Amino acid sequence: MPELPEVETVRRGLAPALVGARFARVTLRRPNLRFPFPERFAARLEGQLVTDLARRAKYLTANLDSGETLIMHLGMSGRFDVALPDGRNVSPGDFYLEGALGTPKHDHVVMAMETGATVTYNDVRRFGFMDLVPTGTLAACRHFAGMGIEPLSEALTGEAVARLFRHRITPLKSALLDQRLIAGLGNIYVCEALHRAGLHPETPAGSLAGTNGGPTPKARLLARVIRDVLTEAVAAGGSTLRDYVHTDGSAGAFQHAFRVYDRVGEPCTAPGCRGTVARMVQSGRSTFYCAECQQAPGPARAPAVRRPATRI
Repeated sequence: MPELPEVETVRRGLAPALVGARFARVTLRRPNLRFPFPERFAARLEGQLVTDLARRAKYLTANLDSGETLIMHLGMSGRFDVALPDGRNVSPGDFYLEGALGTPKHDHVVMAMETGATVTYNDVRRFGFMDLVPTGTLAACRHFAGMGIEPLSEALTGEAVARLFRHRITPLKSALLDQRLIAGLGNIYVCEALHRAGLHPETPAGSLAGTNGGPTPKARLLARVIRDVLTEAVAAGGSTLRDYVHTDGSAGAFQHAFRVYDRVGEPCTAPGCRGTVARMVQSGRSTFYCAECQQAPGPARAPAVRRPATRI
């Protein structure tokens, strides 16, 4: 499934075709994707101006001058193709099954804009979806209610990490993947961030908060490297694994900068480290780390027991 940097890459590529343009005609070639389309979906889009295109976690949100917001999720294989009025075809990011790239039978939504551009949503597996909600209720809608802070925003600080993780004994990797705490982080970039921070994936999340609840140095470091990893991945156009590539033949390049992800048995790239990358399974998902520079947490100590004073 595409992670936050891949979705941000798609957003930046779609913005020139959508923002400031009106939907002239919207064609639905099936009644549903992962879920049925909202009632009168095409009619509610047609004639509306896209005033803004944003990203929330792994979702795209397009504000309309009707007072509604179009929510789009790529699922596992969703992609957008843009045909420009000058005849050029552009794809900001493609997620597809090998052998099925660009197959017209998987073009499920066609959005013709008044500018002459056409935006087509193609989804082989149909795990993506689209929804329309009132813009004023966006934060409280079923997709975003209870969602955590944005990892690329100013809200992600060492203080925020300490506050969110305090008293939690769950493994640090699991806490970072909890969308109720920090929204949009996925398996690849959590593995990479933990390695850069020198934190073992099984470290109790609560250990990043000091006894007074404030951030430890590792909490501040983790907040910084999360932003660094995501920013670098966005700049590289995301990571091309099995299902991600650009239609013009170029590809997201961040996978060439992976330090641990999918590198089992290879040397650790941390300066001065002579360890090798290992793999473990946490909650059914692969975790990649270096046991040498990401030291495993020591055994938890039982709380001290206060014994009654002995009377003499």
